[in-house]
Amino acid sequence: MDVRLSQVSSPKSNIELLISGSKSESNRWLILQALYKNLNIQNLSDSDDSDHLSQVLQSQEAVLDIGHAGTAMRFGTAFFAIQEGKEITLTGSDRMKQRPIGILVEALNKLGADISYLEKEGFPPLKIKGKKIKGGKLSIDGSVSSQFLTALLLVAPSFENGLELNIYGQLTSRPYLEMTIDILKQLGASVSFEPITTVLKRSANNKGLEITNEVVQVQSLLKTALEEARVESDWSSAGYWYSWVAMQEPGYKMHLSFFKEDSLQGDSELVSIYKPLGVTTTFDKKGIQLTKVDQQLPDTVMLDLTNAPDQAQTIFATCIGLGVNAHLTGLRTLKIKETDRIEAMKLVGSRFRESAIKTTDHSIQLHVTSPAKFHKEVIVDTYQDHRMAMSFAPLSMKTEVIIKDAMVVTKSYKSFYKDLKKVNVSITEI
Repeated sequence: MDVRLSQVSSPKSNIELLISGSKSESNRWLILQALYKNLNIQNLSDSDDSDHLSQVLQSQEAVLDIGHAGTAMRFGTAFFAIQEGKEITLTGSDRMKQRPIGILVEALNKLGADISYLEKEGFPPLKIKGKKIKGGKLSIDGSVSSQFLTALLLVAPSFENGLELNIYGQLTSRPYLEMTIDILKQLGASVSFEPITTVLKRSANNKGLEITNEVVQVQSLLKTALEEARVESDWSSAGYWYSWVAMQEPGYKMHLSFFKEDSLQGDSELVSIYKPLGVTTTFDKKGIQLTKVDQQLPDTVMLDLTNAPDQAQTIFATCIGLGVNAHLTGLRTLKIKETDRIEAMKLVGSRFRESAIKTTDHSIQLHVTSPAKFHKEVIVDTYQDHRMAMSFAPLSMKTEVIIKDAMVVTKSYKSFYKDLKKVNVSITEI
């Protein structure tokens, strides 16, 4: 289904929205709930990703299809690898079969797992024969995906000897790893996370070459005393509303419920990211109030999004809407998401107004050449990527927007269009 979002002449202010629980937190707790049966989860995400993961974890089928849910593929791979005596095939959509998983599979197999590829080496689908894993020491590249690290750490308390995970390379999406560690500590697991420096001696001059890796140590945990986990609302989804507020007139306000100032979620960086773009954040007992303030916008937004890559599309679209140039870096993980998000941003972003857009494998640059004029009726191809739909939707403030395959948003935010209607956006199925 495609939808047309029409320009809003009088967007409703002072709206209160309730966004469901964080997908990232929920998916971590779902794995732990499957391992520790006495655990209950409050404010669980209603996203397709979390639904898929929950269904997969409870299924007794021999072939499990997780669709587009990358988190379910990665976390599920680690979970089923330790289910002693259980044999399953884990597969997904055509795009999922193009998303690499070799680093995680290799790491699990080194620990004693039995995982093999059914089609292309290094990619799903996977044949997994569950085994008891004792654990021990393991080294892994941290520059590709923090979800590989999290998948290992979530099952590590079930290992007889725990896990010592040596992470080398530039660690990407650090806040997501820190979230995992904090959640494990809430569970009651003993976890340490610290840099370890190794000195390698050179034979020529005998001077030491220092290499610093990061090491996470997780001790075995047979059972947990924790009975209930409460999930904070999803900051990744809040980003679309920061973008929406940024495009309003000064004085516009919106309230989002169940967000915390001391959040575990890396995307809470939105508070500081959007301040120069005219959006202030006020925390209260119920959540956050966003307010558009009257201030001069920067000529260029320069951001390293290594720790918040999921906000790249949203910030990019905001800058298009505001006529602000942008240079976004730290995006190396975006090429292996639901689509190649860097190229998708370039293709779709160029349709809204005259601009020059340059990309590399880890960055995108936007230079707006026609600040005042927007093209009419812009088509947003989503490429099976939920964030493409929602990131560009706020630009309906500037021109009519047609979202292709619009219901892809249910992957992470089922009520997105319902919430758009609350602020007076006209939505028509086409």
